[in-house]
Amino acid sequence: INPHDILRVKGPRAVQEYLLNEIQEVYRLQGVRINDKHIAVIVRQMLKKVRVTDSGDTTFLEGESVDRAEFLAVNEELPEEGRTARSEPLLLGITKASLTTESFISAASFQETTRVLTDAAVRGARDHLKGLKENIIIGHLIPAGTGIHRYQHVEFMVEQQFYDEEILPLAEPEGLLAGFTAEETALE
Repeated sequence: INPHDILRVKGPRAVQEYLLNEIQEVYRLQGVRINDKHIAVIVRQMLKKVRVTDSGDTTFLEGESVDRAEFLAVNEELPEEGRTARSEPLLLGITKASLTTESFISAASFQETTRVLTDAAVRGARDHLKGLKENIIIGHLIPAGTGIHRYQHVEFMVEQQFYDEEILPLAEPEGLLAGFTAEETALE
């Protein structure tokens, strides 16, 4: 069965399930267990592009291949009376999916390094380092957890004072050392 036919007839969800099951079957036959989520990440990347079939009132061109997230965002920003663009999902091979990433650093680390870097230089491309891979290559914090940009410059406000006047005298040397003998408190 051709996955492109499944995509055309049954849609993205059916082809995702088909690819996941087929890939898992190959590994199961070898006695290897892999959690579905790892394969699902790859399959999702293979389906991240759409082909514009009707540009509507957007700036897309008919037949253009665009990122699904960008396509949805542009359609969302249209005024209510605007005609939304239409598209069909594309199934890319893993090589093509890796090379069509927004990040040229990520693409260059996969395959065709010279061509990818040359194209980026000729176009004067800038890599905005949004993904995990390119940030790891550069040696930056990854954009996950506390590495997410919005957590980089967090300011804290103290709502309650930690040390009130009753506790502060205990911070004095004699307050901290109360109850110890002179020999026990002597500094060497």
